[in-house]
Amino acid sequence: MKRAIIWLFIGGVLGSVGGFAAGIFVYPYIFLADVVATERVENIDDKTVLARGQFIHANPNDPIHYGEGQVTVYEDVVHLGEDFTVGPGPAFHVYLVPEKNVGTDTKVAETMFIDLGRLRAFKGSQVYTIPAGVDHKNYDSVVIWCKQFGVLISPATLDFI
Repeated sequence: MKRAIIWLFIGGVLGSVGGFAAGIFVYPYIFLADVVATERVENIDDKTVLARGQFIHANPNDPIHYGEGQVTVYEDVVHLGEDFTVGPGPAFHVYLVPEKNVGTDTKVAETMFIDLGRLRAFKGSQVYTIPAGVDHKNYDSVVIWCKQFGVLISPATLDFI
């Protein structure tokens, strides 16, 4: 009986470790259907660039929550560039935030942010429509935010042109 309990315990530990390892490999494919987005800004030649920014790794000590790549703000859309990438996770959203230099200590959820929608892919070019009537000058950052857990994934401070 003692031997059976030991083998049951060892099997449980090995099964848990194996399940966790398998979960790490399939995790990126669970939350979003597209792995790499290839959206383009329509009529880009007719649009005026209002601001540009660069996504950064907000907390270098956190290997899971990171982001990088360019973001461009036009009159009516926010464009995440072809070089955009973030670590995978659930319920990531693109926010316009009225704070400059957003960091891990910034209370993003308490600001008057604008939710542009759920992130459609962890990599690649994506376009998000800005609601009519939004004054771009009031929003100094574009932020990737995990809505499910209330975690900052990656901020980009905007430089207005």
